[in-house]
Amino acid sequence: MNTKESPHYIGHRDRLRIKFLTGGFDHLTDYEILELVLTYALPRKDVKILAKEMIDKFGNLKQVFDADIEELKQIRNISDYSAGFLFFLRKFTSLYLSLEIKEKDKLLSPLEVKNYLISSLSGEKIEKVYAIVLNAGNRVTDCLEIEKGTVNKSLLMPRKIAEIALNHKAAAIIIAHNHPGGNLKPSQNDIDITGVVKNALEAIEVSLLDHIVIANNNYFSFKEYGLI
Repeated sequence: MNTKESPHYIGHRDRLRIKFLTGGFDHLTDYEILELVLTYALPRKDVKILAKEMIDKFGNLKQVFDADIEELKQIRNISDYSAGFLFFLRKFTSLYLSLEIKEKDKLLSPLEVKNYLISSLSGEKIEKVYAIVLNAGNRVTDCLEIEKGTVNKSLLMPRKIAEIALNHKAAAIIIAHNHPGGNLKPSQNDIDITGVVKNALEAIEVSLLDHIVIANNNYFSFKEYGLI
């Protein structure tokens, strides 16, 4: 009696998962990482060619995950569900990093905050403003998106940031925003508004620890450049 053979890609998927479980991401190419992700979104398709096509179209693995849902849906065989799954993974990474820094008793490494902000803001198509709230023990208590708007529009609002500091009983605040155009250098408006925010927070005895600009998977720290 004939038995129905499994699709040829089933064995390949198993080998790919084992390769990841035994060696992690270092042992996978970018297209193999994306291929592995797509096996969960498209369980009944051979997705190797699709993964390669997506990386070719968007440029690299990060830009695939930075793409919005509508851009992803323009790819052949990427449905609403599959596009939503890829978008979920990007947002989940940001959530995980925010939970990680909030779990620590004390923020010892500013790089942890910067990694979280890069994950959250680097791929955004519009400008967004975040506030990282710290208590008197230098522990991160909240990571908040406080404003969003059109590209190249500054949305740092000193009064609103001061209200957040009061409402969350903050001892210190880190503010951040992204430059969707890719220019990492802060504008003169960024520099001016940072001074206004710093003064507004000092008036309520809250410290502005840093203002971080995110662009192209990198950051500019006002504190590191002596601008705070």
